[in-house]
Amino acid sequence: MSMPSIGKQTTQINVEAEGGAVSLARILVALDASEYSDRALEEAVRLSNTADGEITGIHAYAALLHDRRFKQMEGGLPERYLEEEEMMYQRDVHDDLIGRGLNIISDSYHDVAAVVCEKSKRPYHRLSPEGKNYARLVEATETDDFDVLVLGALGLGAVPGSQIGTVCERVVRRSPIDTLVIKDTKRAIGDGPIVVGIDGSEISNGALMTALDIGQRLGVEVHAVAAYDPYYHYVAFNRIAGVLSEEAGKVFKFKEQEKLHEEIIDSGLAKIYQGHLDVAESIAKEYGVEIESKLLDGKAHDAVERYVANARPSLLVIGKLGIHADDELDIGGNSELLLRNVECAVLLSQRTHQPRIDVVAESTTSWTHEAEQRMERVPSFVRNMAKMAILRYAQERGHTVITERIVEEATAQLMPGHAEEAMGEIVDAYEAGELKRTPEEDAKRVTEAVMRWDRDATQLLMGVEDLALRGNLSMRAEKRARGERSNRVT
Repeated sequence: MSMPSIGKQTTQINVEAEGGAVSLARILVALDASEYSDRALEEAVRLSNTADGEITGIHAYAALLHDRRFKQMEGGLPERYLEEEEMMYQRDVHDDLIGRGLNIISDSYHDVAAVVCEKSKRPYHRLSPEGKNYARLVEATETDDFDVLVLGALGLGAVPGSQIGTVCERVVRRSPIDTLVIKDTKRAIGDGPIVVGIDGSEISNGALMTALDIGQRLGVEVHAVAAYDPYYHYVAFNRIAGVLSEEAGKVFKFKEQEKLHEEIIDSGLAKIYQGHLDVAESIAKEYGVEIESKLLDGKAHDAVERYVANARPSLLVIGKLGIHADDELDIGGNSELLLRNVECAVLLSQRTHQPRIDVVAESTTSWTHEAEQRMERVPSFVRNMAKMAILRYAQERGHTVITERIVEEATAQLMPGHAEEAMGEIVDAYEAGELKRTPEEDAKRVTEAVMRWDRDATQLLMGVEDLALRGNLSMRAEKRARGERSNRVT
């Protein structure tokens, strides 16, 4: 299916993230007849049109809750209602409202939505579960029947000054699928650029893929922003300085620490986050798209809020969680604040995307001279493969500078003991034309160079779960064996 172009796009993209292609084919929309709900339905239909998809509307009505509340309030009714006959009549009226009336109201919401979808030739399905609205919405997102949930930030209970309604807030925290929150009832997605927040995490890269895809579908530009905060660390160090005694400052080497830390924060953080943006640009270019990028300084949510206020995007796409998330978090702090404070629609993305290692390394990783020299000792025919493995090892541990020690730790996993050195010697000799021995002699040379481990020593070593520590212990044990003029570790 052909799509409109986006900004400086040069070719049509095929954006994919882990778990399959970015999909808008099955959209779930929360209905309540509010202005926000109406806009949510309109945006869902527009997005669905680009994917030849279908719409499911959902409205939950809490019949049992209303029944309990009516019974609790009976004692507060005016005296005329306390006559037995009148009370029974009122109960019948309310039971009829609960039994049929709420269902009729829900059907009416669906009828309006069905007409909107019919005009765009979008298939429409109805969900009218009984129960607490936020709980039934979350249950629907957990069925694996939908790709995206679209809902209004506010509902019928909105009052001046409201930012996020309780239903929206509860659902956003619990939804396991991408969630699009409509905050501006007068402006459509696509009426301005799409901004995506980047922090180097796989989930922010997934948000980038989603932003690129929606931007292409709607023919709008995509801007990538990343924010780092050098000021917090400056303030923290100065606060620490105020409570340290002179003697404690000397022990802590505070002045040296402060100088080093400032240099790391001032240049290091900026370099890291600029690297994340460079990776984002590389990812976009792979799919034939050029994006605008901007490095921001300051508290992350505040810096992005200021950017959004100036750029006036129609959509902000952010990861539901950030790079510092742990398993206990339901939503990241910056994501939560941005959801509350920006005026445009917000898509909380949960897809992940892992860029190619070489793409990330080119923008974010550097090697010390010693590490580069160390790599020259790796046989040439496996050097590229080893380099990729070392990059992966470093990235998994959060390193942006690869040192000789990291090379040693990583290669200790790839090639246990000193097999790497032995193989390197053979390759060097072969490439220099010095290797004239028979295959049997070559095998003997390798055997003599490789340190042997007996079964008990191997079991002990393999019992160490920390791979870096295991590599260190391996080298220490072999060094001791060589010191005892042995080629066997026991």
